[in-house]
Amino acid sequence: MSHQPPPFEIHVHGDIRLRDDVDYAHIQEALKPLWQYVGARSLVDAAPSHYEDEPGIRFDPKERLLQMCWTLEGDEDFRLAIEEACMGLNDIASAGAPIEVSFYDIEFDEEEAGPDQEARDDFVMCFVGPTPAAIMQVQRDMLVQDVVHLMERHFDASELGEVVGAIDRLFTNRFDALVNSMQLGRPPRGSGPAGGHGGPRKPRHLH
Repeated sequence: MSHQPPPFEIHVHGDIRLRDDVDYAHIQEALKPLWQYVGARSLVDAAPSHYEDEPGIRFDPKERLLQMCWTLEGDEDFRLAIEEACMGLNDIASAGAPIEVSFYDIEFDEEEAGPDQEARDDFVMCFVGPTPAAIMQVQRDMLVQDVVHLMERHFDASELGEVVGAIDRLFTNRFDALVNSMQLGRPPRGSGPAGGHGGPRKPRHLH
């Protein structure tokens, strides 16, 4: 049986603040789904990126910061690995943080592609944090930043207070619904904020 090369080049990018009591062993356990995915025996073996000019996965103990700028080759099943890693990071994070995951179609050649052919590039945004509230705060801040940046092309920043207020109300309602559902012993409707992913397809992600 012939071996098929991985169809995607996958880039993982994010900075996660960690609790003061977290050490490298905790990080290795949290990220076990990632280093096992690439067939490594430990996080140390898997930490270097596919590209030498990228820092890969590293921990700054002084700043309590886990930095990921890491490229690997893989398939669609990497989504499960990153979701499992996000669950582990929730247990050691001290604050909410986004993790960007970009899938680049290795097999797509723009020069040889026909007019109806498109790359299977995709983009996933994951969120981690010690609590649902911390995760929602990051989601809220990113959405406000994106919306304000877009609308400032047409309106002065001082005119956008009502828009920001509307976004805050949406997240307040979502958090209240989450709390109520947990109190009733039911999981919240929709995808959970911890390690959740979604968002529009993007042709390329630049960081």
